[in-house]
Amino acid sequence: MRISSGTIVLGLALAAPAALAADPIKIGVIAETSAISGVGIPNAAKMAAEEINAAGGVNGRPIEIVDYDDHNSAVDAVRAFQRAAQQDKVSAVIASYISEVVLALEPWAGRLKMPLITPGAASNEITKRVHDDYDHLKYVFHGYLASTQIADVVCEAGKSLMVGDLHAKTSVIMSEDAAWTIPLDEEYLKCLPAAGIKVLDHIRLSPDTTDFTPIFNKIEGEKPDVIVTGISHVGVQPTVQWQQQQVPIPMYGVSSQATNSTFWKDTNGATDGVIFNMFSAPDVAVTPKTIPFAKAYQAKYGNLPGYAAYTSYDDVYMWADAIRKAGSTDPDKIVEAMEKTEYVGTIGHIEFLPKDNTFAHGMRIGPGYITGLMVQWQKGNPVTVWPANVASGKMTFPEFIKLPQ
Repeated sequence: MRISSGTIVLGLALAAPAALAADPIKIGVIAETSAISGVGIPNAAKMAAEEINAAGGVNGRPIEIVDYDDHNSAVDAVRAFQRAAQQDKVSAVIASYISEVVLALEPWAGRLKMPLITPGAASNEITKRVHDDYDHLKYVFHGYLASTQIADVVCEAGKSLMVGDLHAKTSVIMSEDAAWTIPLDEEYLKCLPAAGIKVLDHIRLSPDTTDFTPIFNKIEGEKPDVIVTGISHVGVQPTVQWQQQQVPIPMYGVSSQATNSTFWKDTNGATDGVIFNMFSAPDVAVTPKTIPFAKAYQAKYGNLPGYAAYTSYDDVYMWADAIRKAGSTDPDKIVEAMEKTEYVGTIGHIEFLPKDNTFAHGMRIGPGYITGLMVQWQKGNPVTVWPANVASGKMTFPEFIKLPQ
């Protein structure tokens, strides 16, 4: 059969839209892949993309994750963000669990009109900037809770766990000196006394600290009933030394590295008894998606997801949904759609706060939205101990811990 040149041209014309429709929608992921808390960010994002693509993609187009390692450097993260936007032509970015990194990226999101969400940074300043300069920074969303909100969850749980169950009356705050802990500690100083726990001392330590002996000696001398933590960049070393030195005081609060299932191995079991905050956990059906995600992540990567993996997974789905609803990768249309998000993710029902809220583009918290959990390492396993209605176990402590009488 002879095919005319006109038929060939017509065939190419019909094929062109189909080929164009198959072009991937690129989502950039910038993370600290050498860090315990950072490696889960690209891992979980790729899982979400694979699932979305298996279900037909977004408006007939596949999602492609373009990932970058920022080497724990704000400078490297900015370079990666610029490359993602200007060379690799991504449509949105998921970036970092480090507040200093996200704060460095935030103005670039405005300059380049690039939608950005963080799955793990906590500084209040992230959402405050959106509130204060919405027209310029409306492209930035907060996929985790702000430090003040996290402190409030820790204190609320403390009423039950520390005051109610352990009869704790006093505490020492031990936090790393970082952007995210400034508002965290400010709120601790308010909400711990309100929960019935007097603060005896407030210690801020350098993230470069390697010997915690003087710090623990000082804390022991003050005889608090509990050490309330705010640690993320550090984690292994203070936990190991807490156990080695048999510091007889429970560690309770925020310990981001402890949210990763590798933390037991990383500390050689020294984390036994440590209680830490999470918003999803592998043993609790926060939503119908939580446990299936945790199991699938473990099957794929050989360990359970850390806190920023849950949120990164949700973030890919939310960007995909916003792009689907926008019918476009136009950044302003994506932002408009993202602001209307009503999504049930692994961490709860997610809606973003409006531009006139102090936490503009942060997530709503409270019953029916995002609430929070307290989890304890027990004999190699993370066990949820609060709130009572979803707890899978009760608190237990190593023998060297002396509980309040």
